[in-house]
Parts: sequence; structure tokens; C-alpha cells
Amino acid sequence: MSLQDWAENARDRFERDGVTIGVYGAAQELWQGGLGVLGRYVYNYGMHVFERDWDVLLVLDTCRPDVLGEVSDNYEFLDGYDPDAGVHQSVGSRSAEWTRKTFDPDSTHADELAETALVSANPYTRTLPDPDALGYLDEIWKYAWDDDHRTVRPEIVMDRAVDVSRTHDFDRMVVHFMQPHTPYRSMLDLFPDGRVGFDSEGAAGLTIWEQIRTGRIDTETVWEGYRDNLRWVLDEGVEPLLRNVDANTVVLTSDHGEGFGEYWYYGHSSTAPLPILKRVPWAITTASDMGEYEPRVEPEDTRLNTDEVKDRLQALGYA
Repeated sequence: MSLQDWAENARDRFERDGVTIGVYGAAQELWQGGLGVLGRYVYNYGMHVFERDWDVLLVLDTCRPDVLGEVSDNYEFLDGYDPDAGVHQSVGSRSAEWTRKTFDPDSTHADELAETALVSANPYTRTLPDPDALGYLDEIWKYAWDDDHRTVRPEIVMDRAVDVSRTHDFDRMVVHFMQPHTPYRSMLDLFPDGRVGFDSEGAAGLTIWEQIRTGRIDTETVWEGYRDNLRWVLDEGVEPLLRNVDANTVVLTSDHGEGFGEYWYYGHSSTAPLPILKRVPWAITTASDMGEYEPRVEPEDTRLNTDEVKDRLQALGYA
């Protein structure tokens, strides 16, 4: 975001929310932008996932260790998960950064990339440095988008991952689910297009993070939507996947975290090197193919126009 864009946004906030809240929002946006510049040009950190041991990597987009810890007692495959110990320092603070760094063909992991399948619901596969560097690429978001939920449902990702696991023979497989990332399925009435929605007075146009910051919606309400989305992907994505692929070491992790006001930061709009964005789960389990599920989704060679891509990015809060 340029300074001109920031100034225009600040002016709109003053008109909409008054001087006090408008100044608060403008300062907060400037802070997040400044942290993004810091993370992009000055200082960043993180460990490449290919430097760790795994056969199948399940990426739960925006998942924080603490929210995974909150629900872990309900899942046998998360038995004993400790959100303080089972962590990883991600190379990214947002999906585009994580994708670019993780699948960089010029890195020391080029040979491993050639033996890796990537099954992804995240539109930022469009920024892969070299898609051909991967052994296999399945861009589910292009052909299995759900207009009602404004995302790719986790059971679709599971379906494709099972098929790829059974029909291909790669050393490693990365499965990138969109949940618990927005849109939150329990809040689609408030945020019908996924990214923006209605405030308490019925006015449209504010993102979920702007509504938290301005007091139009409370943090706990949004946190519950976030946690419910995590249950969604664990119930309909991860759990059946673990019964229908063979892998000695399966890891549940994330590309980045999510800010709920910590460090005066909301969402994940920049490459900010903050612990709340860089600290992600590292939960280890195993998988055994019991043959319970037969894949039904056929991959398609779909080409999207610019407006279609923009619409999907906006629904996910990226643009």
C-alpha cells in the first residue's frame, strides 16, 4: 500500500467513524504496513519445512498453535498435542511469502521439490516461482471453488489428496487446506462475500478485522468463527484423510498465523516478522489407508480470467 492509498483510507475512516476512531485505525494500518516493510527488506526469520522430517504435510491456512490446542482433546490424532512445544517458525507471514520461499527452485531443496506433490486450495499457487519444479501440482482452487462458502471446502481437498496419494508415487506430499482461514462458515450471514460484511447498524463495506478494531464486533465472536473453521477442516478434511493415505509421518502445520490484536496487529496483511504470524503448529501423527473412501472429484484444466481470480482472492481477504 502506498502512502497515497493510506491517506485516502484514513480520510474515509474519519468520515465514517469520526476523528478518534479514524486516527486509531489510520495509525494501526500504518503500523502494520511498517512492519511489512521491516519483514520484507530488513529482518525476517523462519525454518524451511523441507529441513524437517515428514512424509505428508497438512497445511491448515492461518492456524495458530493455541487454537489447535483448544480443540486437540476432541481428536485422537492430536492426542497429547502441546501448543507450547509443538511449534514451528514459519518462513512466511502470509501465503504469498510462504509459497515463494517454500517452493523456490533455486534453493538447496530443488531435488526434493522434484519428488514432492502439492495439492492446494490456496490461490497463491499462482505465484509459484516455477510450477514445473514440483513433481506434481493440483490447483484445486481453480476448478472446485464453492460460491456459497466463498472458498474451497475441506472435503474436496481431502478427496484430491487421497487420489494423488493412491495414483502417484512421490517421496512427499503437501496438502494445503484453506481453513481455518476466512471466510468463517458460521459467519457468512454477517460476511456474505467472505471478506467484508455488515456492521451492527447494517452498513456494508467493513472487513472483519476493521469491525473488531472499531468495536463493531467483539473478538470472541470472531475467535469462535475461527475455531469452528478449524473444526471444519479437522472433521471433514484431516480426519478422513488420515484413514485413506499411507504415511509414516504426517505433520499438521500452517503457512502462517493470524493476528487478533496482539502486538496491535489484526489478520495477516503484511510480511510482518511477528511471533503471532511466524509461530505455527507442528503436530505429528501417522496415516494408514483403510480404503474407506473412493475419490470422486475429477481435476480440470481450468483457466480463470483476471476478474475471477480477483474475486476469489477478495473472498479470502487477500485483495
